[in-house]
Amino acid sequence: MKLLSFVIPAYNEAQNLPVLHERITAIDWPALGFEIEIIIVDDHSTDGTPALLTGIRERDPRVKWLRFSRNFGSHVALAAGIEHARGDVISLLAADLQDPPEIVPALLERWQAGGLIIWAARDKVEGVSFSNRIFSRLYYRMMRWFALPQMPKEGADFLIFDRCVANALNQARERNTSILALIQWLGFQQEFVPYTKQSRATGRSKWTLSKKIKLVIDSLVGFSYAPIRLMSGLGVSIAMLGLLYAAILFVLRFVYLKPVEGWTSLICVVLVTSGIQLLMLGVLGEYLWRNFDETRGRPRYIVESRVGITELPPS
Repeated sequence: MKLLSFVIPAYNEAQNLPVLHERITAIDWPALGFEIEIIIVDDHSTDGTPALLTGIRERDPRVKWLRFSRNFGSHVALAAGIEHARGDVISLLAADLQDPPEIVPALLERWQAGGLIIWAARDKVEGVSFSNRIFSRLYYRMMRWFALPQMPKEGADFLIFDRCVANALNQARERNTSILALIQWLGFQQEFVPYTKQSRATGRSKWTLSKKIKLVIDSLVGFSYAPIRLMSGLGVSIAMLGLLYAAILFVLRFVYLKPVEGWTSLICVVLVTSGIQLLMLGVLGEYLWRNFDETRGRPRYIVESRVGITELPPS
């Protein structure tokens, strides 16, 4: 028997977790040659999730969980679950029932055939607003252009991967990053299986606009130097435009003997260039902040309580 570890981040998903547990355990895993463990990382929920998990574990000791001391984010929760998983193969699964666990056996077939990372790549997404769909496509297209060209066009955040991938991932202890983009960055043999991402069962999505913006910044800064190159290109372009404008003014004044006027245009130029300079300083600040956050050595997460999971040795 191989051991399959489910890693499930959860924040205020008390309505969905019992249904997800039922759907996972309804699959005949021994017939497929697997034992399972279900690791739920409670990202400091406020809806009674700990009491719910206690009841589920009383009925099924395969369920284990960590509870964070505060909300650290879903990507940190995924990283924590992967660090504590013992499986030969690991599945990352959302708690909102948008990613059907019934697809995991099909992914395991690819793993048993030799695949190391098998993504369930979206070919259709149900129950998503137009604005969210546009944001998602822009994000994945930007990542394909500037950072990870192999990323699926419609995105992927549901996958299984081999123990050797988990070991490599645990060595990359970055704080401000996308754990899914980091898995793609690792390399290894990666395969994609199309599926339909279902609409959310109950509750509201925890992906607020501020979290989406942070994900975009973390992904770009963490996996691409394109912002730095863009700053250099803007600097050269503005400098060339400034020299050209100065040459035009020189010719007008000393060749055609025309007075140079245009305070309004001058103010516009000053405002535009000042705005670009501040934007560049902001981009540099993002890189510097992440460097500072890595070097001061704070833990990525703090565990408030754990059930069924032993504490990791100090790294």
